[in-house]
Amino acid sequence: MEFALSEAQRAIRTGADTFARDHLNEDWVDHDRSGRFPRDAWRRCAAFGIQGAMVPASLGGQGLDVLSTVLMLEGLGYGCRDNGLPFALASQMWSLQAALMRFGDDAQKARYLPELCRGERIGAFGITELDSGSDTYALQTRCEKTERGYTLNGRKSYVTLAPVADMAIVFATRDPALGRWGISAFIVDSSTPGFRTSQVVDKMGMRTCPMGELILEDCQVPEHHRLGPEGAGASIFSTAMESERGYIFACQLGAMQRQLEDAVSYARERQQFGQAIGKFQSVSNRLADMKLRLELSRMLLYKAAWLDASGHPSAMDAALAKLQLSEAFVDSSLDSIRTYGARGFVTEHEVERDLRDGIGGLIYSGTSDIQRNIIARLLGV
Repeated sequence: MEFALSEAQRAIRTGADTFARDHLNEDWVDHDRSGRFPRDAWRRCAAFGIQGAMVPASLGGQGLDVLSTVLMLEGLGYGCRDNGLPFALASQMWSLQAALMRFGDDAQKARYLPELCRGERIGAFGITELDSGSDTYALQTRCEKTERGYTLNGRKSYVTLAPVADMAIVFATRDPALGRWGISAFIVDSSTPGFRTSQVVDKMGMRTCPMGELILEDCQVPEHHRLGPEGAGASIFSTAMESERGYIFACQLGAMQRQLEDAVSYARERQQFGQAIGKFQSVSNRLADMKLRLELSRMLLYKAAWLDASGHPSAMDAALAKLQLSEAFVDSSLDSIRTYGARGFVTEHEVERDLRDGIGGLIYSGTSDIQRNIIARLLGV
């Protein structure tokens, strides 16, 4: 495994960092406090090439490999002070766009991917329901075959970008008794009669990344909007989730780097008992732990991307990367708050934001418990 990055890859990461610093940090505190989705920033990201990073040039993208895309998102997360926008971008890229590129036919790709790359469309990926979270395939959303295509009825919950989505990939079952074998995937435009979205759900963190519901009431979907073969929905979902869980925290890796640098700078400047607090072993040990978590996370993420780009199986490494990154960000956010003391607890200094944003990572894209189950199963136990 080659860890050395090429000059082009380093330039991709640095360029994304510079772009984020120059164009994405305006009014980010107000956006977070009000829970406002920064649509203008979304469009600026599209113009820079974020959404189209892995999409082939023939479909409006840059055609980057997996590792280069991960590096771009890492740079974005480092330069952007708002964790919500980078997460929203990564969510669309690694779930909806990944599924379209892998399973969409030529007409579906040509219709949707160029507009997604240009930021003209925003896409949501809807499988979770109130009674089917970790029990992924226990769906109640139904698809009924008709002469014109399919009728969809059901409700998807806790869906990233749902309130602002112009389209969605939704999963529905022909018969719940069939389990995973009855599930199909459908592309639904927001203009489709019978399809609507909820208002933004207020949540603890990632407040600039809207979450809500997708509601389908006698929603008529033509057959050519089915994604992949009938009954292939479970395979489509599991394939998309492998990429999402592996790489959705690439932005968070950049945020962890920024978080560590800020904490080290503060520990050097803050004076107590006649010396910088970084001189006290209790503080310096916390910073060392933050560095260890960061480097372990980086190695696992890069390894998963390298395996994927090399055509090797990466399911184990994707689960390891997701588990490590999500839990490391929470632990390091707590250590950052402890380092800042009272300044870390009050909202004025924006230090506590990382903890609020990080908690959700223990749940979405598969809980930490589910990741451990995946790892154990792949170990053969």
